[in-house]
Amino acid sequence: MSDTLTSADIQLIQRIIPHRYPFLLVDRVEEIDGTASAVGLKNVTMNEPHFQGHFPGLPIMPGVTIVEAMAQTAAVMVGVTLEMADKEMKVYFMAIDACKFRRKVVPGDQLRMKLETLRGKPGGKVWKFRGVATVEGEMAAEAEFTAMMDLPS
Repeated sequence: MSDTLTSADIQLIQRIIPHRYPFLLVDRVEEIDGTASAVGLKNVTMNEPHFQGHFPGLPIMPGVTIVEAMAQTAAVMVGVTLEMADKEMKVYFMAIDACKFRRKVVPGDQLRMKLETLRGKPGGKVWKFRGVATVEGEMAAEAEFTAMMDLPS
């Protein structure tokens, strides 16, 4: 990888974060600007297992999975920039703050997640991010979250 890489497809995402179906919640990461910001894309489909029970006849993406998708986007952004492919990087939530949900996210939607780093630097373990998730330009959710990056040496 090069330090000028500005996007990650699903193959690269899977080389950076350990998540797999049914909990891999980001399909592509674009507009990566170092560790400063990135945009993640999640194509929401009826095939996802949470729709069986959330809710029968009225499928709505759970808010916690939207926040998780934003966190996965942040992890990929950091992983791409710090060249963590194939290095078994792990990321753990420490806090979720100022979390609000504004609209339903349903099958057929594309979730666009804009992430920015509020605190964190290469070599640091604790990072803080702000994420805003939209569907067709309309805000679906927003949150600030803190994560511990377990980065291999």
